[in-house]
Amino acid sequence: MRRLLGAWAVGAVVAWGCGGTTDETRPRGQDENPAHTDEPAPPVLEEPPPPIVAEPDPGTTDPGTTDPEPTDPEPTDPEPTDPEPTDPDVPAPVATPGPWPNEPLVNYSSRYGLGNVRAMAVDDAYNIWLLDGARIGVLRPRDSGPRWTSGVGQAAPGFGADKLAMGSTVICGGSAGRAYVGYFTYELDSAFIYSPDGSNFPLYNDPDPRRFDPVRYQEYQKGDLDVVKLQEDGSVVLETHLSRSARSNGPQDIGIRNTNDHHFDEDRSVLSCVKVMHGKHKGDVYIGTNHGVTRIQGLTYNSHRHPVWFKPKPDGGTTQMAGYTYALGIAQNGDVLIGNDWSLGVVTPSVNLADWDKVNDSLNPEKLNSYLRGLNSEEEKDYWRGIQQTTDGLYYVASKDYGLWRMLISRSSEAHGDKVEGLPTDQLTSLAATNDGSLFIGTVGFGLWRLDAQKKLSHVDGVDGTVVEQLLYDPTVDPGMLYVLTNGGLTVIRGH
Repeated sequence: MRRLLGAWAVGAVVAWGCGGTTDETRPRGQDENPAHTDEPAPPVLEEPPPPIVAEPDPGTTDPGTTDPEPTDPEPTDPEPTDPEPTDPDVPAPVATPGPWPNEPLVNYSSRYGLGNVRAMAVDDAYNIWLLDGARIGVLRPRDSGPRWTSGVGQAAPGFGADKLAMGSTVICGGSAGRAYVGYFTYELDSAFIYSPDGSNFPLYNDPDPRRFDPVRYQEYQKGDLDVVKLQEDGSVVLETHLSRSARSNGPQDIGIRNTNDHHFDEDRSVLSCVKVMHGKHKGDVYIGTNHGVTRIQGLTYNSHRHPVWFKPKPDGGTTQMAGYTYALGIAQNGDVLIGNDWSLGVVTPSVNLADWDKVNDSLNPEKLNSYLRGLNSEEEKDYWRGIQQTTDGLYYVASKDYGLWRMLISRSSEAHGDKVEGLPTDQLTSLAATNDGSLFIGTVGFGLWRLDAQKKLSHVDGVDGTVVEQLLYDPTVDPGMLYVLTNGGLTVIRGH
C-alpha cells in the first residue's frame, strides 16, 4: 500500500500554477509537469497516516529546469490592506443574531447531543454540518439533535486503498442545504494518466491506444471531493462527485484533475477548506490539497494554485517543491492566504473562476510566494497549520511545531516573521480572526487562546477539551459566532 507523501515535488518551470499544455502561450513560471520521474518511488507502508494528524515523509522529485528568477525591487514597507469593494447603490445587509442561541458560550455537544465529531461546517442557511469518518450529520436550527447519514458518495464502498477513498478529512459549508466533503488517498508515483487515445505529453500528437490502462484511469476517481445536499427529512444524499472543470479540456466526469491539462491527477487528497464569508467572492470555496489550492464555485472547480520553492539538482536543473496545504484563510480584503509545509502565499483571486490557475499578475496578482525568514531555512519544513489576517492588517501564521508568528511581507518573494511569545506550547492547530480585532489560537494540550486587539494573550475559559481540532468564524451574524471543535466537543463563542 502506498502512503501519502509529506510534500509533493514536481519538475517545473513554475511559480504558482501547475499543469500541462494549454491553448495559449505559456507565461514564464508555469509547470510543464513531466510525466515521468527519475527518482525512486516512494516507500510502501502498510497503513498511511491520516493527513490531518500525521506528518508524511518528503515527496518524490521529477526532472525539470527553470528560467532565471526575475530581479525583485528593493524591499518596501507593506502597503495597507485595500478596503473591500462596495457598491454605493446597494445597502450593506444588516446582520441579525441568526437562528442559534444568542449566548456568550454554549457547549453544542452537550445541548444538542452531537456525539463524536471530527470536522464541522455551516452552510448559508445556518445548518451545522458534522463529519465523522463515513458519517455525515446535519443539525438544523429547528432540531433538538443532528441526523446522521452513513455511506454517502466516496464513503459508500467503505474506506481502503482499493476503495474510492482511504478516509474522510474535512467538510465545508456551501449554499443553503449544500456542503463539500473532502477525502484522502495515496499519491501516484507519476501524476500523468493516459486518456483512451493514448497520446503522450507534451504535444499529444502521437495517439497510441495501447498506452491506455482502464484500471489506472480509474485513479482519477479516488479521494477528491463530494458535493452533498440536505433532504427535507434531514438526511444527506450525494449531489455529485466534483468533476466539472472551469475550462473544458477533456472529460468532465473524472473527479478533480488539473484544469489546464486533464491528464494530470495531482490533487488527490483534500486537507483543508475555507468558505469566503464576505466580499465580492462570497460563497466561493477553497480546498487545500496534497499539491495546491483548488477554487470552487457551486459545482465547478479550477485546480490549482500554490506557492513553491525550487530545489537545485546535480545536473544544474531544479525541482519544484510544493508542500501539503493545511493552512487556508481569507484576508480582510478577500485575498486568499495559503500555508503549506514549506511556503506561504497571498494571492488576489481572479474575477473569473476559469483564470484561477493562470500564472498572470493581471488576473491573479501574487502578493507573496516565500518561506518565512526568521524561522527556518527555505529547505526546512515549517508545517503551517493556520494563516489569518486580523482587522488591523497584520498577518499571523501558526505552525504545528514552531508556534505563532507575525508575518511582514516585504515584497512578493520575501516575508519576515517575529515569534509571538507567551503561548504555553509551540504545537498549534488552527487560527481564526474575528471582527473585534482578536486572533483565536488553537493549541495541542492547552485548549483555546486569544490574542486581543491590544495584543494581549489569554487562555479562553469554558471550552471543554485540550486539543483544538478546528476553528470556524461566522461573521454573517451579529454577534459573530466562533465555532471551536476540540477533543472534548463543539463549543460556540459569541460576541467577538
